[in-house]
This record gives sequence, C-alpha cells and structure tokens, in this order.
Amino acid sequence: MPPRRSYDQYCSAARALDVVGDRWTLLIVRELLAGPRRYTDLHADLPGVSTDVLASRLRDMERDGLAARRRLPPPGAAYVYEPTDRGRELLPVLQALGAWGQPELGERRPTDAVRAHWYALPLLRGLEGRGGGLVEVRVDEGRFHLHVDADGGPVYGDGPAPEEPDARLTLDAATCAAVGRGEVSVARAVRDGRITVTGDGALAGALRQA
Repeated sequence: MPPRRSYDQYCSAARALDVVGDRWTLLIVRELLAGPRRYTDLHADLPGVSTDVLASRLRDMERDGLAARRRLPPPGAAYVYEPTDRGRELLPVLQALGAWGQPELGERRPTDAVRAHWYALPLLRGLEGRGGGLVEVRVDEGRFHLHVDADGGPVYGDGPAPEEPDARLTLDAATCAAVGRGEVSVARAVRDGRITVTGDGALAGALRQA
C-alpha cells in the first residue's frame, strides 16, 4: 500500500488532516457510525463516489486504524466495514463540522441527494443533554433510529428501532431541514407541534416537557 501523503507540518491539525483530509473520508466515517456496512451499502449511500475512490479510501482507513473489515458468519458470509474505536472518536469532529456548516446548507437544490439517516447527526445534537436512550425517527424519506449518548457501538441505524424505543419522533422534511440548518431547535419544534413525540420512556417525557 502506498505511503500516506503528509503536509509535513509538526501541528496536530495538520496531522489530523493527513489522516482524514482526503475527499470522502469523513463522509465514509459518517456512514460507518451506523455500524457494520457492506461495500455495496456504502456505495449506495455515498452518491457521487466512484468505486475506485471508495475502495481506495477504505484501504487507507484500514491502514490508518479508522476502520476494520471483517467477514460475517453464515448465512451472511459477506464482508463488512465498521469503525474502530479511533474512528468512533471522530463523532464529535463530525458534529462540530456539521454545526459549523449549518449556515452553508441553505435550501435543498434539485441536484442534492438525500438519505433519511443523514438527519441523524443534527437530531443527535438537538437531543444532547436530555438523557440517553433509543429513539426511532420517522421522516418523509423513511425511518431510522438513534442511540442517544451511546457508549460505543452504532450511533444510529437505518430502519425501525431494533427494540422498543424510549421515544418516537415524527416530523416532516421541512422540519428536518430547518433543524439541520439550525433555524429551529428540537425542543422548539416539539413545542410548536412540528415534531410529534410518542413513547413512555424518560427521554420521551423530557422532550414533551422541554
């Protein structure tokens, strides 16, 4: 495997960009935070990336200790990629980058792809400080679930919650976009009736009282 390119600067920010500064790397991390993903799943949820570039980035991420590849046991018997502990440590980096990028989001362009689970990280930011738990989210594009204040393991996942969630949130695409742009908080959207909260868990109760 070719050596990693470097800025050759004795600076921690430069060293970090040596590892994650290539195009697509941080977006691959975003996808891997959902847990083990097959190559085909990653390619489907990263519209615009070529197969060669995706394969190259995944090799680089394995080399740099951000991702690991393993084979699922039968009957799956497919290879999946998942983040290492070092890779999971990039969650707050992605959260900070997402918060910084809110003013750049603007209205959705006709050429913009969207996946339901791309709203996961903005919603997680809005749920911080309200207690941990499993949250199922229903939006126009589909359903996904969040592990709020997760200690290791997946941060979110596609589809319904794997077990009875602590709260269910239902909201439309316009509200998702407004939360993503930082125009409205999750708590305010709940108070205004733009997010419907159901469930009997402590997290549902905290949201209804926000």
